[in-house]
Amino acid sequence: MNMKFMTILIAGLLSSSATLASVTEHAHVASGTDSHEPHQESHEHEEEHNEEHGQHDHSEHAHDEHDDHKIGDEPHTVGNEHDADGAVTLRPEQMALADIVVEPLQFQQIDYQLYAPGEILTNGYTSYRVSPRVPSVVLSRHVTLGEHIEKGQKLVTLFSESVAIAQSQFRTAWPEWQRVKSLGQQTVGAQRYVEAKSNLEAAQATLLAYGLSFSDLESLKKQSAPSLGEYTLRAEIDGSVLSDEFEQGQRIDSGEPLILIADEKQLWVEAHLSPNLDMSLEAGSKAEVVSAGKSLEAIVSQEAHTIDPVTRTRLVRLVVDNAAHQLHPGQFAEVFFNFRTKHSVIAVPESALIRDEHGDWTVFVEDHPGEFIPMEVKLGDSYGQVREIRGMKPGARVVTKGAFFVASQIAKGGFDPHNH
Repeated sequence: MNMKFMTILIAGLLSSSATLASVTEHAHVASGTDSHEPHQESHEHEEEHNEEHGQHDHSEHAHDEHDDHKIGDEPHTVGNEHDADGAVTLRPEQMALADIVVEPLQFQQIDYQLYAPGEILTNGYTSYRVSPRVPSVVLSRHVTLGEHIEKGQKLVTLFSESVAIAQSQFRTAWPEWQRVKSLGQQTVGAQRYVEAKSNLEAAQATLLAYGLSFSDLESLKKQSAPSLGEYTLRAEIDGSVLSDEFEQGQRIDSGEPLILIADEKQLWVEAHLSPNLDMSLEAGSKAEVVSAGKSLEAIVSQEAHTIDPVTRTRLVRLVVDNAAHQLHPGQFAEVFFNFRTKHSVIAVPESALIRDEHGDWTVFVEDHPGEFIPMEVKLGDSYGQVREIRGMKPGARVVTKGAFFVASQIAKGGFDPHNH
């Protein structure tokens, strides 16, 4: 094939293609229906492309929302995490700073002390209150406050009209009886004999009742006694003068106290307990008495079965040995009774108990290390500084110190004391 022929063939083919394209385009314009199809196909293709990309964007948006949700769950402060059930998680450094102590619960018999305020008193069974038995006037004193005295020692000399009359009667009755007795009953007659004897015994009894001693009566017999009406009161026991609130020349009524003598080698301690305590303090039970910085052992001697109408307390009396005179009547004292529970109980310190928003008592249980959950409990008996609780099983780890800090973290919703 020559070159001229090839040139004509190619030109024909190009001309035919151009004519066909022109006819086809003219047919599309004439019909008026398919003129936008290429654009629609392009749009549909674009929508499919956008749909694919839109779906991809939505997935990314959902992923972002999920990430935001996770971030929102994280605490705004560093350290504390809070659960819906009121639990809180604390870092070890927070627990150390707040001095939080966690201990396992266990059944145990508890040794505990019960405190009661008390007062040191004279031993009423060994003390002696000196007072005139008839109205008298103080002539002179023979002892002073705080002085240690012995039995039979002179205390105070008094004067009384009644004593003068009794002394006079004794002085008369004594020689009369001596004369009648020497004559004998057959000589003077039975009636006179008995009468003389009775008069002497009555006068003697009267003087003894007034506080005179047998030695005073011997002086009267010898007519060597001091002036009628004068008499001296003497100590009935060994001890110390604890009070002498009188003056010389003062008139003292019958029974009015002059001098209090007490043996301070053994004193009383009266402890005042709450009347609501359900406990029994048997005689012989031991206790610790602390007064003026000194601690002594005391023994329960008596327990009153009535409530003091003034203090509304239950009175327990103890005896304390005071041979070294460390304690003195009138001092205040702290009394500590020692007890041991009869049965094993589960108990926690009072500081471990917290009231919740409903007013119920709760403790904080460590569910996992550093994670604490409030648990409601029922309270039992109180044993000094600890309280029996019910509703918890042995082995549970409970916050025994620092419970208030744990409660504050729950209430504050994760407050960080370091403001991190």
